[in-house]
Amino acid sequence: MDKRTLGNTGFEVAPLAFGGNVFGWTADEATSFRMLDAFVEAGFNLIDTADSYSRWVSGHHGGESETVIGRWIARRGRHRDVIVATKVGSDMGQGHKVLRKDYILQAAEASLRRLQVDCIDLYQSHWDDENTPFEETLGAYEQLIRQGKVKAIGASNLSAARLAQALEVGWAHGLPRYQTLQPQYNLYDRDSFEGELQALCVRENLGVITYFSLRGGFLTGKYRSEADLGKSARGPGMKKYMIPRGMKILDALDTVAQHYHATPAQVSLAWLMARPGVTAPIASATTVEQLEDLLLATTLKLDVAAMQALDEASA
Repeated sequence: MDKRTLGNTGFEVAPLAFGGNVFGWTADEATSFRMLDAFVEAGFNLIDTADSYSRWVSGHHGGESETVIGRWIARRGRHRDVIVATKVGSDMGQGHKVLRKDYILQAAEASLRRLQVDCIDLYQSHWDDENTPFEETLGAYEQLIRQGKVKAIGASNLSAARLAQALEVGWAHGLPRYQTLQPQYNLYDRDSFEGELQALCVRENLGVITYFSLRGGFLTGKYRSEADLGKSARGPGMKKYMIPRGMKILDALDTVAQHYHATPAQVSLAWLMARPGVTAPIASATTVEQLEDLLLATTLKLDVAAMQALDEASA
C-alpha cells in the first residue's frame, strides 16, 4: 500500500486512519482488539484517539479509549509499527477547554500511563483555548518533546486565523510548530475546511487527518428515512441531515458507488482521500466486517467525472 507523508512529522501513514472513539464504548475490548489486529494486518498504521473518549457515555470519565489501546499494545508487546495519535484539552469535567502548560504536562503523563507507551507519537490540541497564550501551550509541548515523551504535535478544530497565529508564534519563539491539523470535513460539511484553512494547510505542508469523515454514519447511506433512525445509538442524530441537500448527496453517492461496484461509505472516503491537502480521513467501525469494508476505500480511485458529480451534489 502506498503510504503518505504526514506533514513534517516524519511519519509515513496509510491513507485511512482508525478512529478510536468507539473503543470501550460501542466496541467492547475484545472487539476493539480484533479490529485493531485486522487494521494492522491489512497494512494500516494510524490510530487516532483522545483522553476525553468516551466521557460522554454515562458512567465513563474519559480515558476509556486510550486504556483499550494501551492494553492492546501491551498484549502484542510492541508499538513501533503503529502511530498512535491522541489529544488533550477537551473538557474533562472542569467545565471548559484548557491548554495551560501545567494541565498539558499532567494530562500527557496520564495518557502515557493509559496507552502503556514511553512516547506519544502525535499529541494534538483537541480544541482552541483562547484564554491560554500559544507561547504557553507550545512551551508545554517543547518540554514534552525535549523529555522524549512526545514525537510530534498537531492541532484540531482551529480556524485559519488561529492556526496561522499558532504557526507564527512557534516560528517567532523557536517553539515546536503544529505539523498536523484535524478538522471536521466530509461531503456534507465542507465550508469550515475548504478555502482559507485548506490553503493554509497546503502552503505550510500540514498533514490533515479529517474527523467525522462519514458524518456520523449518514454518508454510509444507512439512514434514509425515519424508520432507519433506530439502527444505532447515533441514529436519532441523523434526522437533521435528511433534508433535500443531504438526500441529493446520498443519490450521488449511490450513482458513483454503483459505477465502481463499491459502497457509499467507500466512495465518501475515497472522495476525501483525493481532496487537496488531505492525508488520511479518520473512520470508525464497530465490527471487523465493517472495518474491512471501509479499508477497501483505499483501493478506489475516483475519476474526474465521479469527483465532479460528488462536488456538485454537495456544493
